[in-house]
Amino acid sequence: MPSVSRRDLMAAAAAALAPAFVSAARAQKLPKVEFLYSPFADYAPFFVAKELGFFKDFGVEVTLQPKGGTAETIQLLASGNTEAGAATWGAGLFNALNRGATVAIIATSARMPASVPSPSPFMISQKAWDAGIRTVAGLKGKRVGIPGPSGFGMFSVAKALEKGGLTIEDVEPVYLPPPATAAAFANGGLEAGWSIEPFARQLEKQDLGRRLVEDHTFGTELGLIAFNQDFVAKNEDAVVRFMAGYLKAARLLDKGGWQDDKILDVVAKYTGTERDALRGIPYTVRSEDGAIDMASVREQEEFFRKRGALEYKGPAKIDAVYRLDLLKRANELVASKP
Repeated sequence: MPSVSRRDLMAAAAAALAPAFVSAARAQKLPKVEFLYSPFADYAPFFVAKELGFFKDFGVEVTLQPKGGTAETIQLLASGNTEAGAATWGAGLFNALNRGATVAIIATSARMPASVPSPSPFMISQKAWDAGIRTVAGLKGKRVGIPGPSGFGMFSVAKALEKGGLTIEDVEPVYLPPPATAAAFANGGLEAGWSIEPFARQLEKQDLGRRLVEDHTFGTELGLIAFNQDFVAKNEDAVVRFMAGYLKAARLLDKGGWQDDKILDVVAKYTGTERDALRGIPYTVRSEDGAIDMASVREQEEFFRKRGALEYKGPAKIDAVYRLDLLKRANELVASKP
């Protein structure tokens, strides 16, 4: 057997270890993005992109961080305390954009489907139903749960109340998050309220509430994906890579991915619900390319203007911060790497 020199052994060892070193180096060089989320099923694309490795496949390291409300998200983004997050359209966001908040809007995060059942129904408590309140009109003067005074929940409740000829002023608003609705329905603290999946299905399964209105927000834009502007200016490629991972996951879900138990397990992990509680529930959708329906956004803006909640006249300066160029690049990246 021919002798092997020490130099040959070292060369062979280096060659064997090279892939590991290259992989480690690549992992260290991946740009990082912290993304703020809520434990709702409409955030599923972000959960799926993280757990199925889509973000890493496109070359970005993503940390998912639970958040509070939309106002907190925009404040943290504008101040540079985090890189990205999703938020719902609402008065606070419109006012912040008009004041020049340092955020960049990239794409839609969720949209109401144009059919029933709705993933965000207006629900009535079983106690109220049993007491004889069977219509929206019957809620006049009653307590209605809304997640906040100036966001999508307020808009959605107002649209539902219109079905019975009522306005927000005709009911007693009670501001509380969707997870708290169950206890309020159970103890009689609310007669009706806004909900979103998977909490709506839980209310039904527990016989605490039932769907009263579901056709009030067909096709309405629910939320958006935003980044800190300074981060975007310095890390456009990272934003594009993040969005590519998101788009791939969103398309997977919107084309039947919800039938996959593996995906249900992922969403269950982040929403704190059982897999079976997610199976077959109504889901929010997205445009395939992630573009935002601005007509829907302007309808919501006008709603808050009529309520006197906006600090400015005319349309908010959304076009100035809506980075369609980055969204286009993300779509091209997905197409180049099927």
